[in-house]
Amino acid sequence: MPKTMLTTGDTTRPGGAPHHRRSVRAAGAVLAATALTATLAACGGDSLEKSGGSGGGSDEKGSLVVGSASFTESRILAELYAGVLSDAGYRTSITTVKNRELYEPSLEKGEIDVVPEYAATLAEFLNAKVNGPEAPERKPVASSDVNATVAALSKLAEPRGLKVLPAGKAVDQNAFAVSREFAEKNNLKSLSDLGESGLKVKVAAGDECAVRPFCAPGLKATYGIDVTGIDAKGVGTPQSKQAVRDGAAHLVLTTTTDAVIEGLVFLADDKKLQNADNVLPVVNAKDAGDTRIASALDRLTQALTTDDLAELNRKVDAERAKPKDVAKEYLDSRGLLKK
Repeated sequence: MPKTMLTTGDTTRPGGAPHHRRSVRAAGAVLAATALTATLAACGGDSLEKSGGSGGGSDEKGSLVVGSASFTESRILAELYAGVLSDAGYRTSITTVKNRELYEPSLEKGEIDVVPEYAATLAEFLNAKVNGPEAPERKPVASSDVNATVAALSKLAEPRGLKVLPAGKAVDQNAFAVSREFAEKNNLKSLSDLGESGLKVKVAAGDECAVRPFCAPGLKATYGIDVTGIDAKGVGTPQSKQAVRDGAAHLVLTTTTDAVIEGLVFLADDKKLQNADNVLPVVNAKDAGDTRIASALDRLTQALTTDDLAELNRKVDAERAKPKDVAKEYLDSRGLLKK
């Protein structure tokens, strides 16, 4: 966002991929956020939709509410966070909220203590909140440089009582894929290869791809790709992927943690068209700014990779495993739990 931010769609997930979890419009978000605050206060910080928390912990160090958006990856990350924090001695619960417009104000108020976030997406969300809705387009703060993006995010977050913890290797950002057959036939490994091939390309994506700088305009400007049309079947949808497999389109817009890509291969974003949407924890500085919390979360952050996250998503979305179960299995397998 402005690289990627589809501000009329989902502003919770990086890339604004229009999955079924569409965000509310900005006009309704203010009223909904007010309702959320009242609900959380009435519940004493318990879950808005359902507290699926990992529980446990000794309560000697206090209780922490982990926030989760309502899509698979966020729910998995919340379970991972709850798991390592519980193991560190905190009593944890998970509050699932539809989108960022709702959970971010509660994070500022301390009704939620920690959330898994995406560096570039949150940076531009706060940029719009602080500097006006046109700021992400007119004066973006995010870039493909993760260090610069996190620094810009921290500058916006700190005055709001939020502490941004270090980013890791796992990144969920927009990605483009072609059919394996198309890649082999044309010797394609990167988007630069596709641009240099001179091939005419139809992109399977949302209809906004035609005007968003991370999509068709960016493909043309950054890579010289000759985009001849948009097959508007959505971002990362089964229909868009099938269109590429069938040859009705050549390039599909999805995300780096999409593991359901049979018959497709990602093309490397070698000139860094996309912004740095690395996964990182954001905490309420007053209630969850303790270095022990940061240390527990950092062990997970440094272990988690993009491939790990894609595989966890696959287990939940394709195998119908529960987020809590795949999170526990992962933490055990990586030796991230002491107990």
